[in-house]
Amino acid sequence: MDSVTDGKRPPKRAGQRGPVEHERREQIIRAAEQHIHQVGYRRTSVVDLARAIGFSTAYIYKFFDSKRAIGEAICAMTLRGIDDALWAIAEGPGSAESRLGQIYRALAEQGRALFFNEHQLHEITLVAVEENWSSIGEHLDALRQIIRRIVLDGREAGEFERKTPIDEVCGTILQTMAPFSHPALLQTRLDHLEEAAGAMARLVLRSLAP
Repeated sequence: MDSVTDGKRPPKRAGQRGPVEHERREQIIRAAEQHIHQVGYRRTSVVDLARAIGFSTAYIYKFFDSKRAIGEAICAMTLRGIDDALWAIAEGPGSAESRLGQIYRALAEQGRALFFNEHQLHEITLVAVEENWSSIGEHLDALRQIIRRIVLDGREAGEFERKTPIDEVCGTILQTMAPFSHPALLQTRLDHLEEAAGAMARLVLRSLAP
């Protein structure tokens, strides 16, 4: 069975400088997140961030080589929070069928919260998809591993069929989650997000029945 810790904490990413663990780096990320929450990512420059958080631009460039590198760090932190919540479901109690249904509902709830409560962070995830940031790939890899964990549990318990290759099953399920996890698709279904997630979960679970 796959390790449930694979991909949970990505290594130092492109654009970051200095030690991976550094108190000042985390301080910059947190302060930048608060600033971007107010004005938005697209309207922010490194000079704006430096002025807002009280550091010189030269000091910020000791830890990040661009605005994008800071955005990637914020995006990765946001998506890891979602991943952690989904892993808690995948590793939690209940049948595999129940847990997979919970994953769909959680994606819808997390997506709605991000759009309405943290709209500027939603903007960052949109930019991340448009520019193919590594944080998006890491999030999809985590989601694929979460799906795989639940499907394998379901097969072992006799809840799910075993004939279809596991990679095909997991890849297809991941595609069905796109409307509830992809930031551009998400905003087109906000009026019926939870209903659509529940309907999709039921359809997928019927297809997995032995």
